[in-house]
Amino acid sequence: MKQLSKTSLSTAPESQLSYSGTYTCPVCRHGEISAMTLTEAFACNFCHHIFTANLEKQLIQVVDSSQPMTWRWTGSTWKGTHQRDTELTFVLWVVAIALIALPPFLVWLSAHTFPPAEGSTGSWIPTAWIGLAFLSHLILVGWLIAEVYQFPIYAVLKVKLWQWLRR
Repeated sequence: MKQLSKTSLSTAPESQLSYSGTYTCPVCRHGEISAMTLTEAFACNFCHHIFTANLEKQLIQVVDSSQPMTWRWTGSTWKGTHQRDTELTFVLWVVAIALIALPPFLVWLSAHTFPPAEGSTGSWIPTAWIGLAFLSHLILVGWLIAEVYQFPIYAVLKVKLWQWLRR
């Protein structure tokens, strides 16, 4: 029995995108999308994203996300057609860097303005607080970036975590 690779999974009669076919999910790249009953939409059986389709242009767009991501069906794989606003992307990265760097800097500034007494039992607290502020803000910004851009590995891990928590 011949195995199909995940990138070329298609049970459509021809290489055209159609509601009768089953395709690899372009978001998680793990599940399969197929037409939802009584609708003109696709749904993934793994990450549960819902897609609308434009069969004439061979496009699908995810509709249950804050980012309107779109993919074009090439006949065997999905090709992203994400159009990013470069000005907005630059501003988002500047804000992300500021959110990561500013809180630890403020903690450092206050620790150096009012340093603890040398040799006191709590002299390690400002250093730990700076590290904790940096790490927590880095994790927060990383999570937000992963939610906005929906990286495939992030989507798969998110779905697996939800499945594990539902047990």
